[in-house]
Amino acid sequence: MDISDFDRSRIYLSWEVDGKFHSDGREVALLEYIYNRPDIDQLRGNPQRVLQAIDDFARSVTGLINIGETKGAVVTKLIANHKPDTILELGGYVGYSAIMFGDALRRAGGKQYHSVEKSPLFAAVAASLVDLAGLRDVVSITVGTGAEGIQRLYHSGVLKSQLAMAFFDHHKPSYTPDLKRCERLGLVGPGTVLVADNMILPGNPPYAEWVRASVAEKRELDRDSEEKGNPNLQYRSRSIKSWEPSGHEDALEITECVGVEA
Repeated sequence: MDISDFDRSRIYLSWEVDGKFHSDGREVALLEYIYNRPDIDQLRGNPQRVLQAIDDFARSVTGLINIGETKGAVVTKLIANHKPDTILELGGYVGYSAIMFGDALRRAGGKQYHSVEKSPLFAAVAASLVDLAGLRDVVSITVGTGAEGIQRLYHSGVLKSQLAMAFFDHHKPSYTPDLKRCERLGLVGPGTVLVADNMILPGNPPYAEWVRASVAEKRELDRDSEEKGNPNLQYRSRSIKSWEPSGHEDALEITECVGVEA
């Protein structure tokens, strides 16, 4: 892929400001920017306009670590094709992906999008934007790490059956242990679709190794791992290259559980 394939007019401003990529006030500034827009009434109940407003901020004020339009379109197409009833997201940030995918889920006939975000501040910003987009009946936000969110949603009975889809976009070293946690709890099974972001930038070799491995290879990997999964799940996985909204090349790992080996 070449950067010439990417529409430069859509590129975000740099993520890095004084050595920081987030948590420097930009998330609250985003909320103030959106609610002070003269067209705020046109944003209410309109997910696409809210997403555009977030993009406008990231292109004119400060870059944001969102999935962006290009990679996001890959996931919304998956949602339209697979028509999941429930999606679990780990790593919600300011709610961009929850709005984009929650809207796609609703249009596909789905019911619930569960977003887990570690930062209470980010979660509060996301909740406000989700409400503005008119998606409060579809998107719920849980504050906690990926592991905490999975456990809380499972033990409360909110997640009580196999997931149709899960989206990983949180702490990169937690992708594999959190997937294994879902496997142990029976939340992953034949038909479950897994989407993992940032497989090039910064990359995630342990996750790629697990979802691309055969059952025999996963049994061997699991033997030496402190975090046990269900190596008997059979996965079919592929990498799709795309672009970060910053214009940097990245990839999504798209994995489908196709069976269980006895």
